[in-house]
Amino acid sequence: MGRIVILAEKPSVGRDIARVLGCRERGDGCLMNETYIVTWAVGHLVTLVEPDELDPKYKKWSVATLPILPKTIPLKVISSSRQQFKIVKNLICDKDTDSLICATDAGREGELIFRYIYEKSDCHKPFQRLWISSMTDEAIHEGFRTLKDGASYDGLYRSAKCRSEADWLVGMNASRAFTLRYNVLLSVGRVQTPTLAILVRRHHEIENFKPEYFATVTAAFGDYTGLWFSKSLDPDTHIPSKETAEAVRKKVTGKTGTVIKAETVRKKDPPPQLYDLTTLQRDANKLLGYTADKTLKLAQSLYETHKALTYPRTDSRYLPPDMIPKVQETLKNLPHEYQSYLPLSMPEGKIPVTKRTIDASKVTDHHAIIPTPRTAQMDKMTQDERALFDLVARRTLAAFAPGCEYDATTVITQVEDETFRSNGRVILQPGFKAIPATSAPPRKSKSKSSDNDSEKILPPLQEGDTRTCEKTTLKEDMTKPPPLHTDASLLSAMENAGKELDDEELQKQMKGSGIGTPATRAAIIERIIHVGYARRSGKSIAATDKGIQMIGIMPDELTSAELTGKWEQALDKIADNTQDPVRFMEGIERFSAFLVDYAREKSPDTPFPEEAMRGKGGKRSAGHSVHKDLTCPLCQKGHIEESPMAFSCTQPRTACAFTLWKDCLTKSGGPMITEKLLRLILEKKRLQGSTGTIELAPPQIRFYPLNPDTPSLSRLMEYHPNKKA
Repeated sequence: MGRIVILAEKPSVGRDIARVLGCRERGDGCLMNETYIVTWAVGHLVTLVEPDELDPKYKKWSVATLPILPKTIPLKVISSSRQQFKIVKNLICDKDTDSLICATDAGREGELIFRYIYEKSDCHKPFQRLWISSMTDEAIHEGFRTLKDGASYDGLYRSAKCRSEADWLVGMNASRAFTLRYNVLLSVGRVQTPTLAILVRRHHEIENFKPEYFATVTAAFGDYTGLWFSKSLDPDTHIPSKETAEAVRKKVTGKTGTVIKAETVRKKDPPPQLYDLTTLQRDANKLLGYTADKTLKLAQSLYETHKALTYPRTDSRYLPPDMIPKVQETLKNLPHEYQSYLPLSMPEGKIPVTKRTIDASKVTDHHAIIPTPRTAQMDKMTQDERALFDLVARRTLAAFAPGCEYDATTVITQVEDETFRSNGRVILQPGFKAIPATSAPPRKSKSKSSDNDSEKILPPLQEGDTRTCEKTTLKEDMTKPPPLHTDASLLSAMENAGKELDDEELQKQMKGSGIGTPATRAAIIERIIHVGYARRSGKSIAATDKGIQMIGIMPDELTSAELTGKWEQALDKIADNTQDPVRFMEGIERFSAFLVDYAREKSPDTPFPEEAMRGKGGKRSAGHSVHKDLTCPLCQKGHIEESPMAFSCTQPRTACAFTLWKDCLTKSGGPMITEKLLRLILEKKRLQGSTGTIELAPPQIRFYPLNPDTPSLSRLMEYHPNKKA
């Protein structure tokens, strides 16, 4: 009797499976015993060929050869993985191998990795599928007891194959078409382009924002304070002019106020839901400052290496009912620092069962991310891994804790004919709020409440009570533009793309789709940064000039969240065997041809700046450009050269040391320096905006912040005098 070959996605996972199955004999790229041979890929071993490998005529980029729409897209072995592919192929095709077990990651990409290797090896042996959500020994044993026939996942493979080929067709055709049209290397993608469009839309919102003055007036009534608000249909605390605010202030100071409303309502905030990958990435960005990509890598390490978390690449926030005993075991086995919270989450030794956490109908391929039942060895984790595990452990405890009960009080005090609002809250039962979201020190927030209308404890007040308005405080401010996106807000925008559509039917169709998938969104964000369409500064992500210009030449169909969301939805239906993959690919081919026609005939005449930068041998690297119409303000000889991070002089560094970092104003509350803003600075010498005033005064650039809490003068950049080498 022959043996069974098990193919894992990564060596570390393969070794874990081999250990659990008792495969201790070493072979070439594998571990084995009398029954099993465990081998592994190293991620993707096989991929789709490049166009020039289809036909030599595609080697030279030419409009005449577009669109590229092959009947089939062949597979090729990735050159760097050739040796490992040879090992895997020999094992799975060996005459002594009876059957296979697919043990790649339990998701769309994992399925694609196995099927592409299987197809490229021309293997026809039967195979089964291992589908697990945890890498603990118990989960692996259970997975092997419940293996499914490989054909059960044919729909998932068709979906993965369609995704792969759709990205190839759109990416290859659009990138070539627009690169040839504008004579500058442009990377266009089915998913990355609409993601970039979100950043560009935010850029325009900030750029077109017109700051408006407003003032707020707070009245002190002795044992409580109130914030002025208008009595209009749409109550507002902002007063549009200082004169009006001063008039209100003088009118009420020293006068008697009467409580005209004192209302207390008993309320209850429900506990938070469990984590899926996107919400974990968002919270890790807000609370820990991690990028989406870093969070995914840490979660994957906690899953694979430490066996401390369940499968992280999930889009579900729910658990199936059959996991209730395992969750109870998990909570009991959490490290000792979490044990004090167990009485909240497990009253009487059991977790409460509600639809917010336990719902089989809302569990997709994988359930929510929770700790595994084994006690995590946190001393073996890195500091970042501990912090992320801590986030998941606390969220799991909080999800099963009671809601937070409180009395919410609203008091309205009238002085003369002006009204002041006071909000208060008294916590009765803290419930889940007794479990802090993280044990990490709180991160400093730049945002401050503009109207001092936060909820606080109020004295017992009744209608008709009177108080003297002892003093008033007038605060002046300017309306602020929307903030730059962070990983957290961009992930949210990608996940909820399409919800802003006016068409209610389309809104329903888009529900649960969005741009990308939880497993791919982090890579998409990193991709648009890598190709120079966006840059990260601290926690903020902003579109670059090239990214803004790129979206300006794209058709709405490619930048639309609606279309991208429909594609993701269609891929899900293909996986469920409810949509024909052939029909989907026919639509992708038509769309690819449309993009080529659009680039050729309808795209606007927008000149891109000359790309590339000085490097070794006088060459320039991608992502850099020279603005030949801008003269260096220091030496007056060179031109302005732009890189993804800064503006500098084209003269050699020994002749001119001019460098202006694009983020030099952001630490003091100012804007990123874009090409458009630089041109204005060089032309006007002094600019006033929503955050303050920029002044060009060689040898310095100065920034005078509008926010009085910021130092009045920040010297942000100096022109250094010429120095001899």
